[in-house]
Order: sequence, then structure tokens, then C-alpha cells
Amino acid sequence: MIEQRKKLGEGPKMADSKDFLQQLLELNQTGDVKTSLSMKEINAVLLNIVTGATDTTFTTIEWAMTELLRHPDKLRRVVEELDAIIGDQNIVEEFHLPRLLYLEAVVKETLRIHPPAPLLMPHMPSETIVVAGYTIPKNSNIFFNVWAIQRDTQFWEDPLQFEPERFLNVTEKRNYKGNSFDFFLFGSGRRICVGISMAEKIMMLVLVTLLHCFEWELPNGRKPDVKEQLRLVLSKVEPLVAVPIARSSNSMQYQ
Repeated sequence: MIEQRKKLGEGPKMADSKDFLQQLLELNQTGDVKTSLSMKEINAVLLNIVTGATDTTFTTIEWAMTELLRHPDKLRRVVEELDAIIGDQNIVEEFHLPRLLYLEAVVKETLRIHPPAPLLMPHMPSETIVVAGYTIPKNSNIFFNVWAIQRDTQFWEDPLQFEPERFLNVTEKRNYKGNSFDFFLFGSGRRICVGISMAEKIMMLVLVTLLHCFEWELPNGRKPDVKEQLRLVLSKVEPLVAVPIARSSNSMQYQ
């Protein structure tokens, strides 16, 4: 991606149209010690954008749609909530989101079963420390297996079942804001993910729009596959293929 953009940057077409990557590449050429970026730093910034924002968010949306198609009763309840709160004469807007409690529970349950970063980001202690009787040497790479924690029967009832209802009547402590150590897929403390609020809004807005505009079905009677694979994020082995059917009363509002 960087090499392609460097070549484009040499042409006249990029002079009046600079995106984020082009701006980063120009910082690599300033020669100013205070503001210049090395190519290693530019690579790190791009990796953060892809894995920490775009890829994680839209992989979660794919998992949520997969689980809803596997559980038609849950999908039906989401659609009923959308019809009751948004109606068929309005388009989805951000102010609707706080009232969509069941869809919010669907997102939380999706993140519990399919955390996009199952081992979180590696942490490294600056000094040798002892935690719960275990000595952790300085500069060790520490990973947290939230995938296993969030499926542990010690903390969750029927953890392998997709049950958004489990989040409808729980206390404020059981959220993913770093307060509960049985559900902390965004991390905790000073190193918690800074993009939680943005990710929440994007996931909710995309899902609401997809489900408000369309009914969905799987082609040729196929069943949704839930096999996982760990690449940069925890993704599906087989990408979800679903057929949208316009909801006649709603789709016209978005044209």
C-alpha cells in the first residue's frame, strides 16, 4: 500500500487530492526531527488503523449478522425493536441508538463470543513483578486470553449459547469499559482502547441500517458457518454470504 502510494505521489494527480497516507508520507520527507516520521512509524500507524479500527469493527458486524441469521428469533426481536422505535417512515439516526437496548445486547453478546482481538494487544512490564504468586520478568510479552475468559463457565452461564438477553438485566459493572475482568475485550486501565466510543457507534449504525432497510436470508438454504480463524483479527473461515430483500416501506426512505 505504501509503495503504491509513493508512486502515485510522484504524479500530478495527487497534488490537489491528499489523503491520510499521503500526509504521513510527506512527514517522512520533512527532515524536521520534531515532526518527521520514519517508515517504521508510518507502518505502525497504518497497522493500528486497519487492525484497531476498520478490520475489527466490520469483522464484528459480520459475526453479529451471522449469529442473527443462525437465531431467527433473535433477529425477529431486533427488527421488532427497530420498527417500534424508528418506524417505517424515518431513517436511522444517531439519536435512536441509546433506545435500541436489545440490539445493543446483541452487539455485546457478539463481542463476548467472538472478540475481534482474542489475545488483546501484548503488554510488557517495565520491571520484574510478582502477580498472584507468579514472577513476570521485565520486558516479557504478556497476552490476555479474553476469548477463553469470555467463554468460561466460571463466569458465564451457558457461555457457548448466543443469548443477548444476558445483558438486558445485568448491573452496570458488567460492561466492556474495563470494569469487569470477565468481559474486557477492549482492555482496561490506562491502556484501554481509545476507540471504544467510535467502534460502538459504527457497529450500531451499520447494523441498524442493514436490518432496518432489508430482510436477510442465506442463499440456497445454506446454514451460516461459525468456524473461526485468527489472522490479524478473529474472523470467519468462510465469509458470510447473505441475500438482502428490500423492506418495501423502509428502503424508500434511504434513496
